[in-house]
Amino acid sequence: MSPEDSEPTELCWERGPDGIAWLTLNRPRAGNSITADQREELIARLGEAGADPDIRVVVLTGAGQRHFCTGADLGAGAGSGSGQPEKVPGSVARAIASGAQRLIAAVLDCEKPVIAAVNGTAAGIGCHLAYACDLVLAAESAKFVEIFARRGLVVDGAGAYLLTRLIGPQRAKELIFLGDDLSAAEAQRLGLVNAVVPAEKLAAEAAALAARLAAGPTIALSLGKRLINRALDVDRATALAEEAMAAEINMTGADGQEGVRAFLERRDPVFRGR
Repeated sequence: MSPEDSEPTELCWERGPDGIAWLTLNRPRAGNSITADQREELIARLGEAGADPDIRVVVLTGAGQRHFCTGADLGAGAGSGSGQPEKVPGSVARAIASGAQRLIAAVLDCEKPVIAAVNGTAAGIGCHLAYACDLVLAAESAKFVEIFARRGLVVDGAGAYLLTRLIGPQRAKELIFLGDDLSAAEAQRLGLVNAVVPAEKLAAEAAALAARLAAGPTIALSLGKRLINRALDVDRATALAEEAMAAEINMTGADGQEGVRAFLERRDPVFRGR
């Protein structure tokens, strides 16, 4: 796969017969920053992947070797006149809720596993785009930067929500308050990254991990993802009730029945994502 070969397409969408779909941010000259149009297409593609039974896993990455995603493209669509346009009270909150927050929610709510293959710098919402994924692989040269405080901005795009749950409040405050660069190795040590690999092996490692997930029981993985994402937001009774219901739903599917049948027959199961 060579994202640079399709430069005019700012978001590359490739799906193969193996059940793996690749989403590649393809604006390397702009640091793979995200425009409003890209954001809407990302949201739509993630929804499409969740609803399509032939797609069993999604890999999200960036074109080139320098940047995964350097955040929202604040200049895209901006006027050329001097000064800042007058902001109506509530407009910023609406823009964030309908923009960055919707994008992160689309990753969290996608019904299929989403793998981030972080090939370079992730900054601002680019960090959160990676952290929202279910599994995160990073090139050794990758880095993560909570850039907001450097720009006098409050963290947005679900950054505080994600970081607090992933690494706890004290570490989350450190990253958000200081805005220091975080290496891939340090991100892995903190628990933000699952594995760090040489840059030249990142695509292959992501493909291998995706293939392993694509061969798994897709519905069970989807339900497990939902249970994990909900675990810190609900009380114990609700969590256990949802777990029981997830098990009930799973056993109405072919893969759930295949897993039990294969166990009883002492053979490896063959899951078909149904």
